[in-house]
Amino acid sequence: MINPIERITQNRIIQLFQEQLGYSYYGNWEKREHNSNVEQEILKRNLLKRGYSETLANKAVKEVYDLANTNAGGLYQRNKEVYSLLRYGVKARPELGENFETIFPIDWQNWQNNEFGIAEEVTLAKGQNVRRPDIVLYVNGIALGVLELKRGTIDISESIRQSISNQKELFNEWFYSTVQFLFAGNNTQGLRYGTIETPDKYYLSWKEDEQENEDYKLDKYLKKLCDKQRLLDIIYTGVVFDAGVKKLPRPHQYFALQEAQPFIKRREGGIIWHTQGSGKSLMMVMLGKWILENVPNSRIVILTDRTELDDQIERVFNDVGETDIAKTKSGKELMDFLTSPRPRLVCSLIHKFGNKTETDFDAFIKELQDNPVKTQGEIFVFIDECHRTQSGKLNQVMKAVLQNAVFIGFTGTPLLKEDKKTTMDVFGRYIHTYKFNEAVEDGVVKDLMYEGRNIEQNLTSQAKIDQWFESKTAGLNDFQRNELKKKWGTMQNVLSSKSRMEKIVADIIFDFQTKTRLRSQMGNAILVASSIYEACKYYNLFLQSELKNKCAIITSYNPNMRDVSTEDTGADTETDKEYIFNTYTELLKEVQSSGNKSKTETYESESKERFRKEPAKMKLLIVVSKLLTGFDAPPCSYIYIDKKMQDHTLFQAICRVNRLDTDDKDYGYIVDYMELFGNVTDAINVYTSELDSEGFTKEEVEINLKDRLKIAVDRLLTALETVEFICESVEFPKADIDFIRYFCGNTENPEDLKSNEYKRMALYKAIVEYIRAYANLKADFVNTTFTEAEVKRFHQKMEDYLNLREIIRKASGETIDLKAYEADMRFLIDTYIKAEESEKVSPFDDISLLDLMETDMEKAIDSLPKGIKGNKEAVAETIENNVRSKIVEEHLLDPKYFDQMSVLLQELIERRKQETVSYQEYLVKMAELIRQVNRGKKDDIPVSLNTKGKVALYHTLGDEEMALACEEAVQYVKQEGFRENLARQRMVKKAIFDVVKDIDKVEEVYKIIEAHKDEY
Repeated sequence: MINPIERITQNRIIQLFQEQLGYSYYGNWEKREHNSNVEQEILKRNLLKRGYSETLANKAVKEVYDLANTNAGGLYQRNKEVYSLLRYGVKARPELGENFETIFPIDWQNWQNNEFGIAEEVTLAKGQNVRRPDIVLYVNGIALGVLELKRGTIDISESIRQSISNQKELFNEWFYSTVQFLFAGNNTQGLRYGTIETPDKYYLSWKEDEQENEDYKLDKYLKKLCDKQRLLDIIYTGVVFDAGVKKLPRPHQYFALQEAQPFIKRREGGIIWHTQGSGKSLMMVMLGKWILENVPNSRIVILTDRTELDDQIERVFNDVGETDIAKTKSGKELMDFLTSPRPRLVCSLIHKFGNKTETDFDAFIKELQDNPVKTQGEIFVFIDECHRTQSGKLNQVMKAVLQNAVFIGFTGTPLLKEDKKTTMDVFGRYIHTYKFNEAVEDGVVKDLMYEGRNIEQNLTSQAKIDQWFESKTAGLNDFQRNELKKKWGTMQNVLSSKSRMEKIVADIIFDFQTKTRLRSQMGNAILVASSIYEACKYYNLFLQSELKNKCAIITSYNPNMRDVSTEDTGADTETDKEYIFNTYTELLKEVQSSGNKSKTETYESESKERFRKEPAKMKLLIVVSKLLTGFDAPPCSYIYIDKKMQDHTLFQAICRVNRLDTDDKDYGYIVDYMELFGNVTDAINVYTSELDSEGFTKEEVEINLKDRLKIAVDRLLTALETVEFICESVEFPKADIDFIRYFCGNTENPEDLKSNEYKRMALYKAIVEYIRAYANLKADFVNTTFTEAEVKRFHQKMEDYLNLREIIRKASGETIDLKAYEADMRFLIDTYIKAEESEKVSPFDDISLLDLMETDMEKAIDSLPKGIKGNKEAVAETIENNVRSKIVEEHLLDPKYFDQMSVLLQELIERRKQETVSYQEYLVKMAELIRQVNRGKKDDIPVSLNTKGKVALYHTLGDEEMALACEEAVQYVKQEGFRENLARQRMVKKAIFDVVKDIDKVEEVYKIIEAHKDEY
């Protein structure tokens, strides 16, 4: 059957779980009451079967259920605590006075002792709104997985968004405290997986045994991931709670962990080659945790050769809760740690194995070999970027000190011909590889886009300069171009007569004014200078530009008077050292050193943190060699190279821009001012020259840098074709009402709107992609083969589709920001549509549509897209959907009141449809209803109820005095963080009960208190 309905797919998957995976089928739980994330009877039955006593089983079931169903803390914290309980067991006494025993809700060591089951259509009725996941996976009655399915023509992202919304407080957040895996699938795209609070873009695809030819990828990868033993193994060994983000392993990380385990058991070293940006640090965490848990008396030493890498590794281990970790400050401290039984985790810079005062190196090594250091425990040494640290004298010292250690090397690049042999001598063979082309194909990193620029050749004549300006500003609207022209006189002088560095600065400034990713405040850039002096020179030039206060210099230079004490030449000009010293002295003038850090360290640490987390405030970092390895900043989108680099260094540098970020980051861009293009490709060619012995081909490790213009053209044409295909099924004459009917159905029917939601999401996504593609190419249309007529058509299509987007959004009531698609929409529309305020396509005004309807209905209707405001029925449906959306949005704050508003809205809709009210009277009544919805209360509310929280209490309790008494009692007993603390919650609920004397009312009132976060 072509495109079978979802029900048929679901039946097939249920059969797969039963017949091929051996899961029990619990049934269809749509009508079943009290569905839970912990099915207590099933859990108790399994515990008893595994030999636990009745008493211990009861205590374990109660503790797991209570923890899983508390509303203390956010979802992340609750899920983390439940995971810990499941993984490490419940501590309980059989009887008072007896010793504690550990009860494991899941038998991790003997997977066959567990009961695996599935239920379908599991109605979750405890939340504010009922949801019904398609399939839930239970292990011993504990919900560990949720699977959402769609038919083949519906994008898999719809399943993902459904899972994400189910986790919201508005729906069924409570259920997901036990859930480890969230699956989304359809017959055409296969299967994707994530975990709680995983954003859409970070859902992963499994990849394994690609040569196998299954009927459906969905079936194939469900069998891979939901195999009983593997499901438990991934949850047990691969789940990481990383500083507020729960993570599951990517396939290459899981397989590397699996393949490393036999090496560890044999005490054999090896090399893990995972390309830059694919999660090497997290791989170290997973492997490190496995070793510490499975190898008695094991200890781990993590060695790097850069301070920033040392800091990053320590931060990652701390973030996942490994607190028994130390970072050495000296070689002596490192030796002290290694000769003591603790700590079990040590981070160190590799040069701390050296001995700077040792003159007879050979004698020093012989002494170490004859009198080995008596280290404690089974030592495993992880060495990051091992190709840089595996050779030379430091390596000999390291091997002499740690004679019995097992060495595991981590690298982001294949080994060069000249260092391959010595690296293999130290570490052994490859344990696992995950190459750049694989990571790009899997969507783990962004592909790289190359652009060579020769500033001096391009800007030597007035004609060239003018042509360059026209091309650079083609993407801007008229107002913006005129503003730039005011500055153009001085810019012409810079570009035509001044130094090469000033030309590069002007070039980069123009990119920040015209490149979508840089100008939208979402992305930033790194400039690589060839020396500290040139970096300082660049920094001072940028201080004269719009990037003043938004750029920083990162070189580790620390000004010291000794640097310039012999530099006085008697002339007026500064020497290079004086220039560097004076630049740093000035920029560090306002910096206060923090802790043990110097002023430079404090300044650089703060600048890097802002670059990572606040790209709008830190747009550019100027570096020499620091940050070119081990620096992970997702917003970084452009790297400007003005330094000769090659091989490992060049490859690692360009990979600073390949990290995943928001949806508008399409590629990592390399702008090359040093004619390194040959070196970029040669860097890979050098690697491949000796790869045959390892079974790798050149194609397997090659980076194919993309031609920017060709890719941009292909992207535009594909995006336009996609939008046109989505709109192809709209009936003729394809008027506005035809589009509304196709993408919304009957807009008065919520079920119709819901069932057509996937079409609207696909449309919004495709239109945004078309706008991005258009914006990306507009400045370069002059360099393409498109005719003027074709370019005008692209622009007209963009305006047409933006109008369509607004019509559909207004008609469906989807006026809130669609976060998945709107990260940069305001910027794109403001920049690429029209400069005149009166002709804006999308009215991003401060006042909302509902506020405008309340104050001036005529003006509000006039602001609607032309296709809606000319049709009374379309206007009415648009108004009603916006009001309905507002009611749903505010319902949690005051359920009783907004239930009444919902009834009033429905009555007014019925009167309009039955024509018992005139259109003008309908608009008057609707404006009054909107006023009540916006105010959140009726006019006769007592004046003492002067906050939204008090009003909501009054609506729920129906008594002014009781509402005020409840408010006062809660304010008196509530403590900071009560929402996250079960004991503090109970205090609040007791205070409520003391006033209302009704146990059923307590929960209603508490939910209101909890929802009004600005008051309580």
